[in-house]
Amino acid sequence: MNYTRKPSRQVMVGNVKIGGNAPIAVQSMTNTDTRDAESTIDQINRLTHAGCDIVRIAVPDLTAAKNIGKIKKKITIPLVADIHFDYRLALEAINQGIDAIRINPGNIGNIEKTKAVVEACKINNIPIRIGVNGGSLEKKLLEKFGGATPEAMVESALTHIKILEDLNFNDIVISLKSSDILTSVAAYRLMSSKVDYPLHLGITEAGGIKKGTIKSSIGIGSLLVDGIGDTIRISLTGDPVEEVNVGKEILRSIGLLNDRIKIVSCPTCGRCQIDLIKLAGQVEKKIEHIEKNMTVAIMGCAVNGPGEAREADIGIAGGDGIGLLFKKGEIIKRIPQEEIVDTLLDEILKNEINME
Repeated sequence: MNYTRKPSRQVMVGNVKIGGNAPIAVQSMTNTDTRDAESTIDQINRLTHAGCDIVRIAVPDLTAAKNIGKIKKKITIPLVADIHFDYRLALEAINQGIDAIRINPGNIGNIEKTKAVVEACKINNIPIRIGVNGGSLEKKLLEKFGGATPEAMVESALTHIKILEDLNFNDIVISLKSSDILTSVAAYRLMSSKVDYPLHLGITEAGGIKKGTIKSSIGIGSLLVDGIGDTIRISLTGDPVEEVNVGKEILRSIGLLNDRIKIVSCPTCGRCQIDLIKLAGQVEKKIEHIEKNMTVAIMGCAVNGPGEAREADIGIAGGDGIGLLFKKGEIIKRIPQEEIVDTLLDEILKNEINME
C-alpha cells in the first residue's frame, strides 16, 4: 500500500531537511548538563552513532549558551537550543552557531525582544520551532477552553505563529505535545488542517522505556499513518539513545525507513514443532545491523509458514527436526534444524537476492 504524506513547507535545520518530500527525521534531546560540554558532546556522539538526525540541548543560562560553539565543533549533526523566557540566551545561542531554536515567541518578553531574536534568525538562516506543551499553556487559554484541550493547544500555537508571521518570518516548525495520547493526536490533526508548516511529533512525558515506547508508538504512529508529521522525538525516561532506537523502529514498521532487514515471525501455536522463540532471537541478533532493504520471515509451521509469509524475500519454516528455506513463498531447500540459522544468514548475505 502506498504511503501518502500531507504536503508541508520545507525548512533546513543545519544540513537536514524538514518537511516537503524529505525523509522523516528522528530527533532526541540530551539529558546531560549543557554546562558540562564534554559529557554533552559524548552523549551527542552516542546518539549520532545510533542514527539520530537532530539533537536538542537545554540552555538554562548563559554558561550553557556559551558552550554551544565548543559543542558544535565536536559533533556532526544539527543542534537545536531549547530556550525559555530569556531572549538573551537565544541571541547567544545564535552567536555560537546553533542550527535551530525551540522557543515560544510570546513567552520571551515584549515585541522588541522577539524581533531581535527573529532578525538574528533571519540573518543566520536559523528556523524556529514553536513548541506548545499541554502542561504549560497560557492561563487565559486554560480558562477559555476549560483545560489543556486540543483546541487550546492549537490556539496557543497559532498565536505564537502570528507573532512570527507579523515579523515576516516563516521558517517555522510546530509541535503540540501532551502526555495524553488522544489530546496530542487531536491537536496535531487539527493543526495539520490549518497550516502547512512542518510538524514535529511527540508525546511528552511518555514514561519509561516500556510504557513510553507503547504510548509514543500509538500516538506518533497514528499520526504518521495519517500522513501527518515531518520529524519525531520519542520522550522516554532513560538513556536518550533508546529514544532514537524506538523512533527508527516506528518508521521502519510503517515502511518509512528501509535501512535494516525487516523480520516477520509467527507467534507460535500448538502446530509448532521447533523452538521458534529461540530461533527467532538468534536470527534477530545476527542480522540486526545488516543494512539491507528486505524482509525475512521466521515461521513455525512447515505446512502454512511459506504461504503465510509469501511476501517475504526469504524465510524459513520449522518442521520436526528440519527447516524449509523459501523465497517469495516458494520452498527451495530442506535444512537440518541445527543448520537453519547459518543457512539463512548465508542466503541473506548473497548478492543475488532481489533487494528492490
